[in-house]
Amino acid sequence: MLRILEFTVPPSYESVKLRGFLRGYCALSARLLTALKQVPGGIQVNGLHARVLQILHTGDCVRLCLPEDGKIPDPVPAPLAVVYEDADLLVINKQAGLPMYARPGHDASLCGAIGSYCRTTGERFAFRPVYRIDKDTTGLVVLAKNAYAAACLAGNIEKTYYAVCEGCMRGAGSITASIRVKPGHTVQREACDAGAGEQAVTHWRALADDGRFTLLACRLETGRTHQIRVHFSSSGHPLAGDDFYGGRTEWIGRQALHCGRMKLTHPVTGRELEIIGSFPDDFKELLKKMGVKNIQTLAAND
Repeated sequence: MLRILEFTVPPSYESVKLRGFLRGYCALSARLLTALKQVPGGIQVNGLHARVLQILHTGDCVRLCLPEDGKIPDPVPAPLAVVYEDADLLVINKQAGLPMYARPGHDASLCGAIGSYCRTTGERFAFRPVYRIDKDTTGLVVLAKNAYAAACLAGNIEKTYYAVCEGCMRGAGSITASIRVKPGHTVQREACDAGAGEQAVTHWRALADDGRFTLLACRLETGRTHQIRVHFSSSGHPLAGDDFYGGRTEWIGRQALHCGRMKLTHPVTGRELEIIGSFPDDFKELLKKMGVKNIQTLAAND
């Protein structure tokens, strides 16, 4: 089914060319603009097919007919916790142990689960995660159902990650160490001096501690691979359960990291959305041992 978007030309775009309106006001990517020009009736003004050099006037109705995706992911059933869905977005609360994409020796993936979901609902949309999280990291993942939503959301989602690190941290702060691939490795990262890797900035705030572990709320300015895990490991406070970066696994068998809250502006309606994802059982059990109660309330008020 086609996704149809409509925009009314405001006075500030009086006498502007259609192309300028689409690229500016509608924030249409050059790639999607090119694709829509190939679709019969893909770009219309006041109900008529339009060329991008057409001059617009205040009050004109610009309509975009986004084509349905030709191919959906191959289905591989896996548990899928949907926490929000509309015509443009699908938000999943991802479980631990589920990679974003299938990999050798690991058939299940979020991509495959979305393929199964499409076949169940009858919708057709490609797998477009706006960002990625690690296989054993849990929490919210935003999927765009069309290219327009994907382009508008890229880099425009405010996410809060909740982590439990080893040791006692109090107050708040920022970690600004650059990150690079560790020499001799293909996946593992390490912190490094500025200029030797990619710039990375992690802001953190301590929410609770028991002397052994600290519950943190983290927000990222950058989205480097393994950023939170590397930053806290390099600071002497590896995440609980993250033996890949020096953490111990006595209390939890994977990194204690959960993307639990997000804020975004809906790419089509302009409505502000705030979504909270429930914590998995192993994370809640670790917090229980720390004496932390009502984590969902704590996250909601963070």
